[in-house]
Amino acid sequence: MIVESLFGVSLLLNVSLVLNAVPAVEPALWPQLSVNDKSALLLPLVRRATDCIVRRVKADPRYRSDIQPAAINDLIVESFAACRQPVRAMIDAHDRMFGDGSGEAFLLGPYLDILPAAVVRQVRMPR
Repeated sequence: MIVESLFGVSLLLNVSLVLNAVPAVEPALWPQLSVNDKSALLLPLVRRATDCIVRRVKADPRYRSDIQPAAINDLIVESFAACRQPVRAMIDAHDRMFGDGSGEAFLLGPYLDILPAAVVRQVRMPR
């Protein structure tokens, strides 16, 4: 269910936003960078998107420390609308560094694979 919902959100993001935000490396140099270097450049954008989602989940009145995985997934999906700018920036940067369409594939694949566990771990950390 989370994948279908996020696919819909990603389509909405593709239509509604065009954002910037790749750290300062000349785009002409991107093809020459290693995968590790590109991933390092992308990491701050991944963190920004994840931090936004964590903040939204933690602020949701339905969030409790004993929340079930399915319920936390629903909160994550709902947070995407409010976090569309950092998520879109992450997708766009990935597309520019790794090729068109790779950002959405990253979002719907590796990013979503680890996102629920990352959100649970971060919202339960004392601050």
